Amino acid sequence: MPRRTATMLASTLMLIALLCAGVFINVPYSEISPGPTVNTLAEHGGEPVLQITGHKTYPASGHLNMTTVRVTSADYNMNLVEAIYGWLAHDSLVVRHDTLYPDGKTEEQSSQENAEEFSQSQQSAKVAALKQLHIPVTSWVIVSTVLKGSPAEGKLHAGDVIKAVDGTAVKEPADVSKLVTRHKPGQDVVFTIVPAKEQAAAVKAHKKATTTRDVTITTKESQDGGQERAIVGISAGTDNTFPFTIDIKLADVGGPSAGLMFALGIIDKLTPGDLTGGKFVAGTGTIDDDGRVGPIGGIEMKTLGARNKGAQYFLTPKDNCSAAAKDVPKGLTLVKVGTIKDALNALDDIRTGKTADLPKCTTRS
Repeated sequence: MPRRTATMLASTLMLIALLCAGVFINVPYSEISPGPTVNTLAEHGGEPVLQITGHKTYPASGHLNMTTVRVTSADYNMNLVEAIYGWLAHDSLVVRHDTLYPDGKTEEQSSQENAEEFSQSQQSAKVAALKQLHIPVTSWVIVSTVLKGSPAEGKLHAGDVIKAVDGTAVKEPADVSKLVTRHKPGQDVVFTIVPAKEQAAAVKAHKKATTTRDVTITTKESQDGGQERAIVGISAGTDNTFPFTIDIKLADVGGPSAGLMFALGIIDKLTPGDLTGGKFVAGTGTIDDDGRVGPIGGIEMKTLGARNKGAQYFLTPKDNCSAAAKDVPKGLTLVKVGTIKDALNALDDIRTGKTADLPKCTTRS
């Protein structure tokens, strides 16, 4: 056999062997790719995404699309060949597995967490939208979660309204931890609450709950490796009542990143005219009750998915701008936003054709 032929054959066999080995070598990585993008102003699955009753609404054209990503499951074992292909591909992103599933989180745990974040993002979107429109919203501080085995287990329950701690009125969730950590571990703290069932009954009857009770809990030392402090083992959050009904109908979506686009969709439905002027605008970003927009994950895949669907403009959280600007899909303008007001100002520029005034993302912003 000629030497050149033998060399080529040996090289081919070596390549085949390496490919075969790569198939059987698992690597600690997962893959992110563009997911569905849904117009919050339109229908999805045969029904409107935003359903508002009890208040006048207006027709809205154009697109205000929320964006998503697809991720490989927690038990998916990526092999070396798949990882290399993902690194080279433009329409996927390979990341460390523990970035998506930290501390050995299971698929079920991740799905539950995403569902809770999605539910909270809907609530915050409604609050932020109505605040922007100066429509009153009634809010109160609640027990969001109770840790198993904590001092609060069996004494406080998710949904209990926290009126005061040690007699000091609670106005926002952060007040709870501040008041608890005034104590030393082992000391008692007194919560004044409205039990969740009584609060739910009052809300259903459109009344204000007036019955409260005091619950005494003995604090313990935190075990999270941080600064020593007293804890009772709860997280505090907020609940709200709205002057009319706003339902967000979107199944099989999780996480908090659609908050901004839901809020903008609600505002568009509740005000005359079109926020977009008929343009195709997509975006992403968490939102809090005060309308502050927060960063999200998978920004490169979300911009790609949006452009693939025809988006012309992409509302981008300011803290994601520099990463997103490194690889902008052709034909897509990235618009930097830090608040819901920023987003509304950008939509005004888009609607009126003043696109030169848009605050665009750069690799330095």
